[in-house]
Amino acid sequence: MKDMKKNILVIGELNVDLIMDKIQGVPEYGKEKKASEMNLVMGSSSAIFACNIAALGASVSFAGMVGDDLFGSLVKQLLLEKNVNIDHLKTSQTGKTGVTVAFNKKDDRLMVTHPGVMELFGQKYLSASTYDDFDHLHISSIFFQPQLKKDLPSILQTAKEAGLTTSIDVQWDPNEMWDLDLQAIINNLDLFMPNEKELVNLIGLDSLENALSTLSEFDTKVVVKRGKNGSIYQHKNIRLTQEAFLLSKFADAIGAGDSFNAGFILAFLNQKTPEECLLQGSITAAVSTLEYGGTGAIKSYEQVQNYLNQKS
Repeated sequence: MKDMKKNILVIGELNVDLIMDKIQGVPEYGKEKKASEMNLVMGSSSAIFACNIAALGASVSFAGMVGDDLFGSLVKQLLLEKNVNIDHLKTSQTGKTGVTVAFNKKDDRLMVTHPGVMELFGQKYLSASTYDDFDHLHISSIFFQPQLKKDLPSILQTAKEAGLTTSIDVQWDPNEMWDLDLQAIINNLDLFMPNEKELVNLIGLDSLENALSTLSEFDTKVVVKRGKNGSIYQHKNIRLTQEAFLLSKFADAIGAGDSFNAGFILAFLNQKTPEECLLQGSITAAVSTLEYGGTGAIKSYEQVQNYLNQKS
């Protein structure tokens, strides 16, 4: 792939992940369980995406908020180690950096998140000139960021007026209210990238097929992640599918969807076909599962391509 130095602005949440693995039994109130392995790594959908698309060769900057605390310092350090620019990062002197505790079981997980100051970040920390140096805006995990969710229509409109392409991965709603006004944002979205369960809940229908049919009237490209069942691309009356790649040395699935986004969006920005974008997203997601946490496994674009070549 040529010309991978696209300038990408990521707006979203920041937290660390405390990952508990090889748990003896299922966590229960009133009981203590043993986890034979534990890792403290970069968390948050937005940051995992930013780190992994930077590892693939993109030029990435992050806009978000951390607290003036140990975890906030760690987040900044880990972003910089992954070559993610933090000039647009804000530090709160009063609130705490977010933390997610993840309990892994094979290829599934239970997660509990303390949002901290991610709930405070929104448009007031961004100016119109913020977008001047970028080609693309990616936003993720909006239900943990109420101020950002409120400001989404104006943020996306400003980005589009500045000439950026845009993408959103909404992620799960912890309150399961799914109160996102899609009509207010979809015309300023180039890529809408939920997983299957998120899409069905957002649209409020009983099946993936019905949800996709509802979205076919819009010009937005819809990309649906389906885990082991692969992925779907839809643009109006065009529908494509891609099988998932399953690699043998599986560690965990944390950040696999965000890694899919990284591979897909980089291919999209380099004007690859939808089929090529799906393929790149799928192999990037698979490679991300080879190490614990969302950002440890992906080293470079060439490394990911080597796995793709082995599968071909």
